[in-house]
Amino acid sequence: MPKMKTHSGSKKRFKVTGTGKVKRPQAFKKHILTKKSAKRKRNLRKSIMTSPANEATIKKMIPYK
Repeated sequence: MPKMKTHSGSKKRFKVTGTGKVKRPQAFKKHILTKKSAKRKRNLRKSIMTSPANEATIKKMIPYK
């Protein structure tokens, strides 16, 4: 059986935690930051867990992580 191909975009964006959950960075932090409050920008720095609905799909894209 050949090795599965990893989705290159996904391997850069997602990490799998020790318990098997998928962690991802938050969106909306790259540009147009002047209108966003300091509190909002500070909270966007934190990474969050993906929704359970998308978790299985992401795990298929990154089989060796």
